[in-house]
Amino acid sequence: MNTAGTLHAGRASFQRKAWADAYAELSGAARGTSLAPDDLERLATAAYLLGKDVESYDLWTRTHHDALAAGDIARSARCAFWLGFGLLMSGEKARGGAWISRARRLIEEEGLDCVEAGYVMIPDALRSLGEGDHAGAHATFHRAGELGRRFGDPNLVAISCLGQGQSLIGAGRIHEGAALLDEAMVAVEAGELSPLAAGIIYCGVIETCQQIFDLRRAQEWTTALTRWCESQPDLVPYRGRCLVHRAEIMLLHGAWLDAMHEAKKACHQLRHRPGEAATGYAFYLCAELHRLRGERVEAEQAYEQASRWGYTLQPGLALLRLAQGQVEAAEVAIRRIVNEASDQKTRTDVLPAYIDIMLAVGDVAAARAGADELSRIAEMLDAPFLQALATSAQGAILLAECEPLAALGPLRQACKTWEALDAQYELARVRILIGLACRQLGDEDTARMEFDTAHWCLQQLGASSELSRLDALASAGTPGNRHGLTPREVQVLRLIAAGKTNKAIAIKLFVSERTIDRHVSNILAKLNVPSRAAATAYACHHGLL
Repeated sequence: MNTAGTLHAGRASFQRKAWADAYAELSGAARGTSLAPDDLERLATAAYLLGKDVESYDLWTRTHHDALAAGDIARSARCAFWLGFGLLMSGEKARGGAWISRARRLIEEEGLDCVEAGYVMIPDALRSLGEGDHAGAHATFHRAGELGRRFGDPNLVAISCLGQGQSLIGAGRIHEGAALLDEAMVAVEAGELSPLAAGIIYCGVIETCQQIFDLRRAQEWTTALTRWCESQPDLVPYRGRCLVHRAEIMLLHGAWLDAMHEAKKACHQLRHRPGEAATGYAFYLCAELHRLRGERVEAEQAYEQASRWGYTLQPGLALLRLAQGQVEAAEVAIRRIVNEASDQKTRTDVLPAYIDIMLAVGDVAAARAGADELSRIAEMLDAPFLQALATSAQGAILLAECEPLAALGPLRQACKTWEALDAQYELARVRILIGLACRQLGDEDTARMEFDTAHWCLQQLGASSELSRLDALASAGTPGNRHGLTPREVQVLRLIAAGKTNKAIAIKLFVSERTIDRHVSNILAKLNVPSRAAATAYACHHGLL
């Protein structure tokens, strides 16, 4: 094929999103002739979408200089922007910022009124968003979008729409912001955007939905992202993130083996792209799946990998320590991370684990404070997932306070939400709590049925750690249990774990304080532990709470 034919084939391959063919054909044409600026931009884009970052940056640089020499300042600024933006996204902030500054300077020096003037606003808007200046970010994104509309550039309009939605969500205007995310996605679904802009929109929208725990939107747009990636077999930059998002959804719905497969594929793809922020999270997801399946050695190894990629290991590592019986290590870690967490997203991520661990160590007051905060956030975000977590926590705390009848209301409410969300693991856990509440009320038949249903579900999931805990809970209510405590002593132990004094326990159970003193002595002797705190730790580890 001659040069003209190769060039024509390269353009056609680019049009049908066959990036490997486009790169090979346009590169071949470049050896026989000087490519036009539009073709150079196509070649730079194809290189980026194939994961050839160095080649892409070189091509953007060449196109920038060629346009500058030809006096095409707007094109030169556009190439400098995409080069800089790509570097920023890969973590090279100094180099990326320098190229964005060059693009901005070229536009300002020439006094150009062009769409590129809107593009160079985007990094400033993102910086404002990251600093918590939601009003400033919204205003800058809006100005950029106005330029996009005036010059008929759907890519800039969609990116602006995404940024405005993120700004509104950051300011607490959740529904308005989510509507703008959907509007940005309409442009992607309609095929109006370049592949560079479409990838930015997909990842930005899905990650924002996850931040506000809007699982319905996150799942819908992840499915759309999967289709988009599958339509471009050569695509590299967004495929790893797509796998991570798919793994998250599979984990929620109980397809843990499939989730592990997707997460490991994501680790393999992302680890070859330095600066990719999702790599550490992909390893963290693997670690969480190993932890839930009771594969503790593998979980440790995956957490170590996540740490090497700069990902924060909490709350997963604290929950692993709790499962290993290292209660003090779990408590110290989770208290530290909660005290350090200042932003709402981080606190929301760690509060459920904090509540579980505080209940495990018998600090019911701290658990209740955490649950109340989680409830406030859930109400503000109007997110069913968070609401189910909050109501599950409230029910667990009422159980720890020996208020089983009061606990059943929030627990059954949580059960309905988990069923609606098809969240199998969380559904099994709340069924265990419902069984415990029924047992405390003397309804052993219902308790056994709830335990059996939870056991079947956990067995299907492969949740061996939770299965062991459930077996311990079930045996705790049967004669001949391993700890040798009477039902009354178990009841006293639970109140000890709830932080009650002997006097308070005596009042609650309508007996003398001397009787409770005797029960406490018997409990410590039977469990062979030296203190109330040690008895609480034993009760947690053996499923007595």
